[in-house]
Amino acid sequence: MRFAPTAIEGAFAVELELHQDERGAFARTYCDDEFAAAGIPMRIVQTSLSRNAKAGTLRGMHYQAPSHQEAKLVQCVRGRIFDVAIDLRPSSPTFRRAQAFELAADGGRLFFIPAGCAHGFLTLEDASDVVYGMDTAFVPNVGLGVRWNDPAFGVDWPMAPRVISSRDASYPDFQDLA
Repeated sequence: MRFAPTAIEGAFAVELELHQDERGAFARTYCDDEFAAAGIPMRIVQTSLSRNAKAGTLRGMHYQAPSHQEAKLVQCVRGRIFDVAIDLRPSSPTFRRAQAFELAADGGRLFFIPAGCAHGFLTLEDASDVVYGMDTAFVPNVGLGVRWNDPAFGVDWPMAPRVISSRDASYPDFQDLA
């Protein structure tokens, strides 16, 4: 694995080292020792799957309340997504900065998002599945969010969502939370 820093302090594009032969390909997607050697404090304690039937499905921008913040390792395992993180850590030098990547099942890239960042994605193809590894167990009822297209973050989304939950569509602008 190769770890490339991003526009957000502590966030990394994780580039896989694919080993290919006549059977197909093999790559490690997580290794405690390699993450620790790269200075990334991550230990996966829970994984989740997000299954998305339609292109244009938006999920986000989600984060957990401060006492339950979670780091995430995000991988698209089927289809393609536009994956976004926003730094909401007031003490971070990259506070309010966004980072976005296209992640694809055949792309060989994962996105490590540190605790304290909002996360969301927009599916670019029908039948796109996303697997998250988290460093802490999810706690219901402490989930928060900010509006996906809040101009405070300047995310250049590739299209407007076609499918979005009422909860995600009604999140406030960031300035309204301050």
